[in-house]
Amino acid sequence: MRGAKSAKWVAGAAIIALAATACGGGDGDKKNDAGKGAGGGTFRMGITEPVSIDPVNAQESEGMVVARALFTQLYDVSTDGKLVPKLAESGTSEDGKTWTFKIKAGTKFTNGEVVDAESFIRGWTRVAAKASASDVSYHMAGIKGYDDLKGGKSDKFAGLSAPDANTLKVELTEPDFEFDKKTAHAAFSPVPKVAGAGDNKSFNDAPIGNGAFKMQGSWQHNGSITLVRNDDYGLTKAKLDKVEFKILNPANGAQLEYTGFQSGQFDYARMPTPQLPVAKAKYEPQGQWYSAEFSGINYLVAFNQSKPLNNADARKAISYAIDREAIAKSVFQGMQKPATAFLPPSFADTYQAGVCTSCVKQDKAKAKELAAKGGLKPGTTINFGYNTGAGHEEWVQAIAAQLKDVLGLNVKLDGKPFKEALAAQQEKSANGLWRSAWTADYPTADNFLAPLLSTAGIGEDKATGKAQGDNRGRHSNPAFDKLLDQARSEKDATKRADLYKQAEKIAIDTDQGVIPLWQRTQYRLVNNKKFNNIKMDFFEDPTLAEISAK
Repeated sequence: MRGAKSAKWVAGAAIIALAATACGGGDGDKKNDAGKGAGGGTFRMGITEPVSIDPVNAQESEGMVVARALFTQLYDVSTDGKLVPKLAESGTSEDGKTWTFKIKAGTKFTNGEVVDAESFIRGWTRVAAKASASDVSYHMAGIKGYDDLKGGKSDKFAGLSAPDANTLKVELTEPDFEFDKKTAHAAFSPVPKVAGAGDNKSFNDAPIGNGAFKMQGSWQHNGSITLVRNDDYGLTKAKLDKVEFKILNPANGAQLEYTGFQSGQFDYARMPTPQLPVAKAKYEPQGQWYSAEFSGINYLVAFNQSKPLNNADARKAISYAIDREAIAKSVFQGMQKPATAFLPPSFADTYQAGVCTSCVKQDKAKAKELAAKGGLKPGTTINFGYNTGAGHEEWVQAIAAQLKDVLGLNVKLDGKPFKEALAAQQEKSANGLWRSAWTADYPTADNFLAPLLSTAGIGEDKATGKAQGDNRGRHSNPAFDKLLDQARSEKDATKRADLYKQAEKIAIDTDQGVIPLWQRTQYRLVNNKKFNNIKMDFFEDPTLAEISAK
């Protein structure tokens, strides 16, 4: 997600507060707040302004938590990374190229329209259409006809068909034995006929979905979003009456969540990084502290095609100059773990500890040697961007200080609200470094390597030069791309994992396409005095449909 999640950009998130996945919330309905046992209550959260809550372009954590509550896909993912059928009764493929999904009959959208195979075709086509200019359509790039649809040469997906009302047939251009996992992404949601085109503003601001919740009114931009339980939901119904999202100032969103939780305004919150130990000491004894390891990574985007980081030596110099252990102990006070790989440890079949050689330990001599080779002379100016309001300021400043101390670089910090930060990364002229993070949209190494490091993941718009995909650093290596294609086409899971490992080694150890920093451990404050079963799902969002009032 990208939180730009898309996996989800937790730029789309960060750590702790390193996630732009804001949580916490608006003033509650006093009547509902009194609680109605297992069947009521208003759960209040805070987020910063999303890019989109419509599956056509929902991408970062802020928008995805809303979109997933409003829409149900073929599959979901359990917290341990297993694919869980939702509307798919089955998904099969003999050759990895032609997939057949049997869809559960009898479910409906909240306007009464039937959810069938055609509604999935409609939803997927809407995402990939040229006019939608979706940042998340690349998840569908393997479907036959994607290029023509995305390029405006066709208004139909050549690879999608419905042999009958509840059968969806998908033809891919190349075999992909993990395609079923990708359909757990919100972009693969079905939509009703009234959705219209991707730029239908009335639907963008008040999506009509088939999920456990539905909109109450429209998205009040920079104000609030309110969801109520969908009592006609075709699967297990939610217990909460209402979920209120209060949209916070992006300049200090994490602090607003934290103080809002303390005052009783919010039921779930992130915290500013310096406040973590204090918050834990106070709230853990009360049973209101939540922590968990997730399938994600915190890293620095290094703009590969722009000076001064347009060569691997310069990028490796930056990585070697960073003392991850020192920042983990001081800024994060031991509550974060340095990363030495790009793929997360939870992906046991592909995880390679230490594959990022420059990440294992700070090496000042090596950093200076590579900086000289890469043209990073003392006094060189490096732009360092990050999203404000999510608790990143302290560790960003610590890295900037290390780069100045070790390499003599002039680091210019550039903090922007999350939405603006994602847009700035897209520009052809973007250069230097950018703080980012990624949490899985679906449980496969491909969900990290393809969107963030492949040439196709750049998604450059020919007219504007903007990177419309999630590979904002514009890493590109044909050998890497070839290994990804081979991995998708490999039916044997063990062999497929080995190909992904080879690809990671090229992109991270040889090219240093991006710079891994920390593994993803998340911490939240949760109102367990008033609610049962507050947890975080695979996507690092609260399990809204499972929460109940006490």
